[in-house]
Amino acid sequence: MIRGHGGTGLTHEHHFDQHLPKPAEARTRWVVAMTAATMVVEIAAGLVFGSMALLADGLHMASHAAALGLSALAYAFARRHAHDPGFSFGTGKVNSLAGFASAVVLALFAVLMGLESVRRFLSPVAIAYDQAIAVAVLGLAVNGLSVLILRERHEHSHGAGGPDHHHDHDHALRAAHLHVLADALTSLLAIVALLAAKYLGAAWMDPVMGLVGGVLVARWSWGLLDSTSRVLLDRQAPEPVLQAVQAAVEGLSARVADLHVWEIGPGYRAAIVAVESGRPLAPAELAAAIPPELGIAHLSLEVRGTTGECADGRPGPSA
Repeated sequence: MIRGHGGTGLTHEHHFDQHLPKPAEARTRWVVAMTAATMVVEIAAGLVFGSMALLADGLHMASHAAALGLSALAYAFARRHAHDPGFSFGTGKVNSLAGFASAVVLALFAVLMGLESVRRFLSPVAIAYDQAIAVAVLGLAVNGLSVLILRERHEHSHGAGGPDHHHDHDHALRAAHLHVLADALTSLLAIVALLAAKYLGAAWMDPVMGLVGGVLVARWSWGLLDSTSRVLLDRQAPEPVLQAVQAAVEGLSARVADLHVWEIGPGYRAAIVAVESGRPLAPAELAAAIPPELGIAHLSLEVRGTTGECADGRPGPSA
């Protein structure tokens, strides 16, 4: 039996470029600063002018500033501990862990939006429309700018195509983007509802729009929970990726006996491939056949003979 390692030049190091600053890290810090500044202004104005609307929106932005800060901390932690040997495959999963935590916060936010909307539908409260609209417009402006700053650019890190169209899957960035998008949506729906209530007398629009926003945020949260949990639980890679690996092996007149491919960080996968071959087959030859656009940075290979012998002619292990 021949065992070996192959990959994309990162055979003996397991940081997978996690020590390098990510382009999204600086953008996330800018948005954290903008959100925190708006939060301070709204809370201070609410206390000085006695505005419950301003105070409530400021506290609401505080929760999102904390969640955005979590994404920024994840980037910094991943960089500083990238060379820590305690992380078997580097610190790439810190990114997904931050995304998962942010998704939980988003889910709680959606539940609170729904509960508050139901409460206000059953027990309407007096609304200071002019003040509330001003707060909503301010929130929309700040969050709209934040959405543009954090917009995902879907840059390919291992080629311009191929199976699964492999992207960076930056879950920390996606989580931050969804938080500011949820804030922008909330502000936009609030403006529509407040204008309808003020000029058309449709006060019921306010809680209804709150419910609509809660449902949309819950859907975003579920999508983020699903994608991050797949990484954290080492779920198998998508079927096109597995088929591409199998096709590469079969192109060498060999057969895949066992295959495991999973994501270990933004833009990187690890793989364990057991191959049966009737001829001597070096792991380096197999590694070179794996398409680079699959993003497999850590590749463990095992070559077995098809007649009970190893690929180098030695007797194989007993079953």
